[in-house]
Order: sequence, then C-alpha cells, then structure tokens
Amino acid sequence: MKKALKIIGIVILVVVFYLGFTNYPKLELISGFSAKNVASAHFIDNRSLDLIEKSDNDIKLIRLATNTIDESGKFATSSVFGLQKRKAVYRVGLGSLLIDENFDVSKPYLIPKRVQPKIDFPYPFGTNEPKDSTFSNIDYSKLNKAVANAFDENNAVEKRTRSVIVLYKDHIIAEKYDTGFDKNSKILGWSMTKSITATYFGILQFQNKIDINNPAPISEWRNDERKNIKINDLLHMNSGLEWEEKYDRICDATKMLFQAEDMGKVQLEKPLIGKPNASWNYSSGTSNLLSKIMRKQFKTHQEYLDFWYSSLIDKIGMYSMIVETDMAGNYVGSSYAWATTRDWAKFGTLYLHNGNWNGEQLFDSSWSKYVATPTPTSDGRYGGHFWLNSSGKYPDAPRDLYYASGFQGQKVIIIPSKDLVIVRMGLTDDESFDFNGFLKGVLGSFEN
Repeated sequence: MKKALKIIGIVILVVVFYLGFTNYPKLELISGFSAKNVASAHFIDNRSLDLIEKSDNDIKLIRLATNTIDESGKFATSSVFGLQKRKAVYRVGLGSLLIDENFDVSKPYLIPKRVQPKIDFPYPFGTNEPKDSTFSNIDYSKLNKAVANAFDENNAVEKRTRSVIVLYKDHIIAEKYDTGFDKNSKILGWSMTKSITATYFGILQFQNKIDINNPAPISEWRNDERKNIKINDLLHMNSGLEWEEKYDRICDATKMLFQAEDMGKVQLEKPLIGKPNASWNYSSGTSNLLSKIMRKQFKTHQEYLDFWYSSLIDKIGMYSMIVETDMAGNYVGSSYAWATTRDWAKFGTLYLHNGNWNGEQLFDSSWSKYVATPTPTSDGRYGGHFWLNSSGKYPDAPRDLYYASGFQGQKVIIIPSKDLVIVRMGLTDDESFDFNGFLKGVLGSFEN
C-alpha cells in the first residue's frame, strides 16, 4: 500500500512539474495582458478595478491574474499566483505602457502636441451636439428594436454589447449604451487601430510624401529576397513574411504585444516564407512595422507623434482618441487606439465621404476604393487594412460593406450604398454575437 501511494505521489509530482514547466511562460503573457488592460481602462476611461475584472479582463486564463492599481504612482501591476509580476504605467498624452524590468521610468519622454479647436457645426462634422432629425423612410420602432436586441437583458452575459450608434446621411438615427457607459466613455478599438494606421499612408500618398507602390524602405531587407516587398503588400497583409497570430497560445502576436520593446521590429526580422502579393496572412506585426516605417518619414520623433493627431485624429474632431505607444516610443498601430463611440463613428464617416471632411480632402477619393478592394489570395475577405463583405460574410448586408474590426467585436461598419455608418463596441465577436442578424435588423428598418 505504501509503495502504491509512493508511486502515485511521484506521478502527481511529475504531472505538476510538467504542467508548471509548460505553462510558466504563459504566466508572463497573462499578467502582461492584465496589467496593460487594467492601467489603460482605469486611467484612460476611469473604470473601477472591479468593473475591469468583471468585463475587460473576463477572459479565459486572464481571470487568473491578481491586479492592483496605484493611484498616486499612476500604474497597475498584475501577477498570477504571485508569479511573473508585470507593471503598466500611465503617461498623460500617451496612455498606458506595459514595461519590462529594463525600462527606465524616470527617462524624459515626448508627448504629442494636440490642437483641438471648437468647431461650430453639429456632430459629426463639428463639436456641437447633433441635430434632432427624422427620416420618412425609416421605421424607428423597427430600428430601435434592432439596436436594443444587440444588448443583453435581465442581467444576461451573452451579447455583451457596450454601445451602438447608427449614422444615416451624417445624422445619428440610433444610439444606445450599456449600463456604466455613455457617449463620453472611451473604448479600446483593438485591431480597428489597424485601419487608422493604414489611413496615414493614404494621407501621406495624397501629400506626395510616399508612394505605396515602392519597395518598403527597410535597410535590413536590401540584400535579400525581402527587398521586393512593397508598402502596398504590407497594407494588404500580403507580404509573404512569416507570422503567427493565435491568441490561445504563445505566438508571434502575443510575444510582440506583451514582451517586445520595439513592436515593429518583430515583423521586420521575420523571414520570407511566401511570395509578396500572393500570400495573404493576417498580421498585427505588419501593422506595427508600418508604424515603424511611418516614423522614418519624419526628421524628428516629435513630428511623428504630432502627425497622427494633426493630419487625422484632431483634424476630424476625434478629440477623445488616444493612441498608445510601445517602449520604443512608436505608436502601436495594430491594437491600441481608444475613443468614444461617437468618435469611432467619425472615422467611418470620413470614409463614407471618401476622405472629404468639411470640404477638405484628407486623402484621395480613390483611397476608399483602394482599402475596400479585395487583397489577392484573401478570398474577398480583406482589403487595405479593412475587412470586406465582398464574399458575403454577412449575407443579409450589401456586398459593398467594409469595416474596421477589433478583438471582441469592435466594429466601424461603412455601407456606401446605404449612406450608413454603424459602430458596435462590446466584448463578444462573431462566434457569440450575431452581426448578420444585427445588420439585417438595422437595414430592415429602412422602407426603401
């Protein structure tokens, strides 16, 4: 009997050791995700730790993290069973930053200079409140029912929608928020940031400062086969570079977001495993590489920081938006833009008007068509850092629909044929939230 118990004990120890050995590296990613999320959600949107843990961090494995917030020091820390402690610091103007042990928090840093004048027009083109308006071709009872159906009732935790706004012909025709959220709540767009990043290349091209059809200006690629990769290929996620993006395990994407000092460098160092313009592969690393390429277009880091706001964000009055950086000081163009739901809708409105804002053209009118044209080998799903409905992902919505899309179902949906912009922010994606049914309901409220 004692011998049997001893054998059982040894087996248990071996199993525990194996599980600990194989899962220990994940703990750093778990605590890193948690610390970053807590610091950003609290210091950018003033959410309580309790709300963050019950919503933003209510994700498998992330729930294991123990979190604290230091109000005076403006930082958050997280660990898993006391192991792999990570820290994220808040910096005014730059949002929150997940740091490692080598990061010098006392080192001076630059922040973007922002100009945010009052614009005496109603929303979305100005800073005044939107005008009350009704349209005879809309059945508002159907519309309101479709929007209300996007939210949970009776304390359910299934759809987990935080906000919805619908703009028709530049007018708000529906707007709803979940408990604890309102028009001033800043919400992380996650990968919708990719569409923001791509837009700057449209702006730079319109300003004759860059040609997206040229090879990517990366010196490390000059002497190997990667020299043939064009900026256009990167914008289409079609470079042929190696990349793995699977958030249920340690991969290129998770190591980049929660360990890398210079996020753009991670994709830059990857080998070519496919052919440029013939190997579509979704890659957050590519978006951060584009941010790094953009930095090279400016003589100083201050000019780079300012450009993101002066040429787009503040230009169209998205005053609530803040884009966070990595430890190297570059904007995390893949994932970290925060804004109110109304400001996210302004971004969609800019595209609905093909880059024209209050009479000023920010990018060439053809750019909207460019980002909404299917990338070769993407099966009609993807364009220029925007997702598409050209292959009928949402069968009850028009095929000209295209959209910015982020983790957990953040979406800015643009439907040119219907003169519509629809924004949904939440904590559930297509697997749990019926986007096709939601779109069908909204579109069904129009009589013609």
